[in-house]
Amino acid sequence: MLRDDINNAVKEAMKAKEERKLSTLRMVNSTIKNADIDARGQGKPPLSDADLLGVFQKMIKQRQESVELYDKGGRAELAAQEREEIAIISAYLPKQMSEDEMKASIAAAIAETGAAGMKDMGKVIGVLRARFAGQMDFGKASGMVKATLSS
Repeated sequence: MLRDDINNAVKEAMKAKEERKLSTLRMVNSTIKNADIDARGQGKPPLSDADLLGVFQKMIKQRQESVELYDKGGRAELAAQEREEIAIISAYLPKQMSEDEMKASIAAAIAETGAAGMKDMGKVIGVLRARFAGQMDFGKASGMVKATLSS
């Protein structure tokens, strides 16, 4: 399970005195606990590994936005810190799909759902999210689905 991997990595980072990795992994654990508490409040069970991948992607996206802002503001040291955190969190995500793999997966999802136009975009994205959570950049994928369905 991802939780166990992260907890073991926290212990290793403590032993190796890797401050950046330790603080990032503690932040990841904290985010996971908060997400579990939110889920429990809604009557849901603790998050599964697939759900955690979505949480990790959200964390990475937040850091990427911060990097852009820090770069614009001339804060190279803060941007570098955010990039290190992205690398640490990314290590827990599965390998990302290439653009060709995304195109093939989108074509298969469109064929499977019988999507004929833009009104079916939600169905296609739903199938992709269920199958490729953590492996696909859904921001890019939704643009590709939109282009395919509108042509």
